[in-house]
Amino acid sequence: MGVADLPLLGQIRGRLTWLDERQRLIAQNVANSDTPGYVGRDLRQPTDFAAALREGGPLTMAQTRPGHMPVGGPNGAPVARFTSQAAPDSETTLDGNAVVVEEQMLKMAESRMAYDAAIGLYQKSLAMLRLAAKPPGR
Repeated sequence: MGVADLPLLGQIRGRLTWLDERQRLIAQNVANSDTPGYVGRDLRQPTDFAAALREGGPLTMAQTRPGHMPVGGPNGAPVARFTSQAAPDSETTLDGNAVVVEEQMLKMAESRMAYDAAIGLYQKSLAMLRLAAKPPGR
């Protein structure tokens, strides 16, 4: 089992992937803020464990032994599944556009803070692994 296969690091990578996809959608919303009839989109984050299991979100089963049934994509790799949904902002203009740039900027700042926190956690986790792998007395 390599360092990249650790469940904690895998969860952090999944979170970073989700945040990257959300940032892309927010940028798309801002780019279409003058498009008539455009409704902004956003990713919904599963916050309830039971709901995430019911919906089959990013949580997947792990194949820990060769006799287990394969899960996910090729070679049993978990597959990230994010679906966007319409998320109109607080105002809709006369031409039907439902994107408020200020609200999108708030979402972008929120995503950036969450991304920074996840990167920090990833770096701290790697630092702990390096410390644990270091020979005694060094």
